[in-house]
Amino acid sequence: MSTTYKNLILLLFALALILTPFIVQQGADFAGADEKAQEIIGEVRPDYEPWFSSLWEPPSGEVESLLFAVQAALGGVFLGYYFGYQKGKVAG
Repeated sequence: MSTTYKNLILLLFALALILTPFIVQQGADFAGADEKAQEIIGEVRPDYEPWFSSLWEPPSGEVESLLFAVQAALGGVFLGYYFGYQKGKVAG
């Protein structure tokens, strides 16, 4: 089996993993865990006051999403480099 064929199969599996929740749970609210936790805490204890606040709040949701994407990309680059380096050590 060629490398291109294996990569194509892996890509199709990745796409299936990404798209399956959107097909199975059509119309579902895919909000973050923080938002869901705030809603539940507000229902259970409406008088609750947070004991800590963030040191810096991003100016908008778009900036927050950008920072999260950059963090994920840097993590992916680090993991890719690490596993590639380890594979090169074993092969070389």
